[in-house]
Amino acid sequence: MNFMYWKKLLKWSSKSNLEDKVKFIEGSLTNIRTKKIQDLELDYKWRTDPLLCALDATVPITISSKNFISQETDDLKYPVPWSEKFAVETKEGKHIGNCMYYDIDIINQEAEVGIMIGDKNFWDRGYGCDALSTLVNYIFGFTNINKLYLHTLMTNKRAQNSFKKVGFSKVKEIRKEGMNFILMEIRKDSNKL
Repeated sequence: MNFMYWKKLLKWSSKSNLEDKVKFIEGSLTNIRTKKIQDLELDYKWRTDPLLCALDATVPITISSKNFISQETDDLKYPVPWSEKFAVETKEGKHIGNCMYYDIDIINQEAEVGIMIGDKNFWDRGYGCDALSTLVNYIFGFTNINKLYLHTLMTNKRAQNSFKKVGFSKVKEIRKEGMNFILMEIRKDSNKL
């Protein structure tokens, strides 16, 4: 049996009253908001883009758009408590990417963050930094999480520079799944954003 079956069987918290659970967080250049089913077509496009996947240390997905949207719709309807996903929008409401925090550890008060600006027209213009800063400020301001961390490929200097601007600092170099990463973190008590 698959995971979605168990979530439904156990009546895992469903976002049936989605209006009550929508988050909208304003940044300077971007807004981040709770993901919507309407986001999934662009998500599929980005998850099949070889360049975006290479920067994210993944491989392009090979399932059909229909299967992807069905699977992700279930994930939106039945979210897990250890992950929160957001869409990144311009101030005009254009969906340009995604961000999230996941592997939420309530005992150690930490989580991993991730961000992707999928629309390449918005690269190198400050949108990624702004979205990540907005997410970090939200997490430190409205949750009990005290430490955020991320893994970025050693070769992705643009991402590393962006993360440094937000306040993340290098912890160490690590190798996982045959690739070289830099582990970076930011702590609530050092956050000056």
